[in-house]
Amino acid sequence: MTEPLLRVEGLDVTFPVPKRGAWPWTKPDQLQAVSQADLIIERGETLGLVGESGSGKSTLARAIVGTVPATAGRVLWKGEDLTKLSPSARRKFGREVQMVFQDPLAALNPRMTVGQIVAEPLMTHRPEIGREERRRRVGEMMERVGLLPNLQNRYPHEFSGGQCQRIGIARALITEPELVVCDEPVSALDVSVQAQVVNLLGELQRDMGLSLLFIAHDLSIVRHISTRIAVMYLGRLVEVADAAPLVEQPLHPYTRALISSVPIPDPAKERARDRPVLEGELPSPIAPPSGCVFRTRCPIARADCAEARPPLEERLPGHRVACPYTDAAKAQSTAS
Repeated sequence: MTEPLLRVEGLDVTFPVPKRGAWPWTKPDQLQAVSQADLIIERGETLGLVGESGSGKSTLARAIVGTVPATAGRVLWKGEDLTKLSPSARRKFGREVQMVFQDPLAALNPRMTVGQIVAEPLMTHRPEIGREERRRRVGEMMERVGLLPNLQNRYPHEFSGGQCQRIGIARALITEPELVVCDEPVSALDVSVQAQVVNLLGELQRDMGLSLLFIAHDLSIVRHISTRIAVMYLGRLVEVADAAPLVEQPLHPYTRALISSVPIPDPAKERARDRPVLEGELPSPIAPPSGCVFRTRCPIARADCAEARPPLEERLPGHRVACPYTDAAKAQSTAS
């Protein structure tokens, strides 16, 4: 069995939060943004990561690429622990893993031309490439993401939001990375533009053999592009499975609530379907509930859910869920 491209093992990310009105020497509270995350990204696949705002999705992504320090756990890139890499190896990792950000315009330097923005990673990671060759590669990459190469001398404010996101994608792909982390890349775009960007990412993944970590709120978008989907709630992974089984037969009650929130374009089916609604607010990550963190909003919670945190276990082949009271047997019989 080959080593996966990326493996996350027991990853924790904690931030100190000073207490309001306390003395400066008072011990701060600890905000648990990510807790015991275990993920695998295989070569050439797309892993979708979904959850409410505040679930820790972006923090997990930033901990993987190294822009946020992990408190505990390991991130293994091709079997190597990233926390033990030398500076030169870390620089190579930066060339192999790139990010596409949520706000396309804010992610681009307004004082740089589009050509300079897209070429910047090449200047950092491939300084041996000459100016003319660099300009040629930038033009080719811009054309590949659907932009005219002769727009290199324009500035970001001259482009629409969808075009700015294409510029961000071109910048991420110019170094020919193996993994691209897409941190909610379509949430700030119009619906029609969202579809164009998602389809573009899918085409580029197939053409370039990329692996993607795709973060979003909308499960319909995630299902369209993802090979597998991981569901996150309050810093914990609660369900991980292949895209189709997870969307068609979710096991965790939180996943069911997320799926029910996605509208169906057929009015008759929309009125007829069962729509579980989450009640209450997302608990504070500074003081999360004991045991299962979802129990305060869970429709099937029991008294013993407050005693111990349920592990993320395989209930069906390739389908892991962090809930001991799922109807996995019923789902398996229905699928068969």
